[in-house]
Amino acid sequence: MDAEVDAVQAELATLDDPGVRAVNERHGDDHGVRLGALRAVAKRLKTRQDLAVRLWDTGDSAARLVALLICRPKAFDRDALDRMLRDARTPKVHDWLVNYVVMKSPHAEDLRVTWSADPDPVVASAGWALTGERVVRKPAGLDLDGLLDVIDAEMKGAPDRLQWAMNHCLAQIGIQHPARRARALEIGERLEVLKDYPTPPGCTSPYAPAWISEMVRRQDAG
Repeated sequence: MDAEVDAVQAELATLDDPGVRAVNERHGDDHGVRLGALRAVAKRLKTRQDLAVRLWDTGDSAARLVALLICRPKAFDRDALDRMLRDARTPKVHDWLVNYVVMKSPHAEDLRVTWSADPDPVVASAGWALTGERVVRKPAGLDLDGLLDVIDAEMKGAPDRLQWAMNHCLAQIGIQHPARRARALEIGERLEVLKDYPTPPGCTSPYAPAWISEMVRRQDAG
């Protein structure tokens, strides 16, 4: 028995809201704790790598989200991150693992290359998410034209999670790299991926041509 882990899970159980769970389940997640409440629990626990590992090992999504908030990203070795990613099958756990942990890891580039070529589309989506981040923050050395070739050939028929990550990468290439903007726009317009995605008023559509155009407009406006 692990009394500390049991106490955290018991607290998370009291925070579980059936309404929140119903909404999350429609998006593929399997917990009912509001993200603000999860963050409050993590803030109280503070950074605890040992506890983070034990919470992750429970397999419970809410506990895993707390684990990702209290861990030390650089404390995980490359193989541990690979195992965690392959075991993270719900969208929110997957996204937080990539964005809050892997992106801060010294193993991010190695994993980006490995995951992008993985036959599992969920794993590959993590590689493409890391690629999109690198397009923005550290594009030197990336074959942007090669990335556009792959997106052009594969994005239209890709499963949802992988398609979303590839579309994000396409948009970032168009936004951040003016020399490739026309091609990024042309690919987006021709493939029409996410063109009809429901977008609330005041929000930017994830449809790449609309997204690129809006972000460039904001940049030009200063």
